[in-house]
Amino acid sequence: MRYLGLDLGGTNIKGVVVEVHEDGSAVALTEATVPTGGIDGPDAVTGRIVALGHELVERCGEVAGAGLCVPGLFDPFTGVIEFFANLPGPWKGFPMRQRLGAGLGVPAVIMNDGRAFTLAEGRMGAGQGCSTLVGITLGTGVGGGVLVDGRLHLGRWGTAGEIGHLLVQDGDDAALCGCGSRGCVEAYLRADVISALAGRATAEEVYAGARDGDPRCVAAVVEACRHLSAALATLLMVLGPHRIVMGGGVAAAGETLLAPLHAEVARRVPLVPASDIEIVPAVLGSYAGAMGAAVAAADASA
Repeated sequence: MRYLGLDLGGTNIKGVVVEVHEDGSAVALTEATVPTGGIDGPDAVTGRIVALGHELVERCGEVAGAGLCVPGLFDPFTGVIEFFANLPGPWKGFPMRQRLGAGLGVPAVIMNDGRAFTLAEGRMGAGQGCSTLVGITLGTGVGGGVLVDGRLHLGRWGTAGEIGHLLVQDGDDAALCGCGSRGCVEAYLRADVISALAGRATAEEVYAGARDGDPRCVAAVVEACRHLSAALATLLMVLGPHRIVMGGGVAAAGETLLAPLHAEVARRVPLVPASDIEIVPAVLGSYAGAMGAAVAAADASA
């Protein structure tokens, strides 16, 4: 069966068609990107999402369902948007799932972009074969998700897997997070924090500089990884994942940073054999979110 996957970002909308086989394996058949044009508001953006979906279906043929990953908060039971940090306009209360399904004429699901990344890497990428997996993305913020027995674990409220909001510091002097709490890992790994540490304009410049051996960039990312290792140590002890898949900047920086991260995590969890701790870079690239949304649509129809 074929499923449509779409990824709503602040700059671009990405789309793929994924074929899911009877054994559960999946492969992407085609992909495309269009500008989001967020300044035009929810109706216009949703129109572009639907139009991209129809374009991809015309290429590959009929799909059984569609999934959309979004960069913000929504009601997991109704699919109504609650908050988008990086998209302008009156999104609060927008019935995204209903509009998507009506526009495409197929059953639709929506999901958080970090969880979509995790699902894609677990089924199609660096986490294949792992029954328990943690996925983490480092970008503007920190996203992620958890797979248990190969399926997303969403918990009682549909929000489990918010790895960016694991607490890694305590006290009134801990860094303030956008969620309103203090000491969240995201407060120390946001793109603006990392760029400020290294005196660079963007986090991408910091990661590139670290990969090339720039001392200040390396120091900035190592400091960020010190906080990240505390979060990963907690996840290892609570979940015992077979593998942790890293997406975004730290993954792009390569083994220069993943190796020290692994060493620091191993130091923090002496009860776990260091050789059993797997921290690997993501492999699916920028379409991972859309792929995960398609796989979620397949799971919803099963």
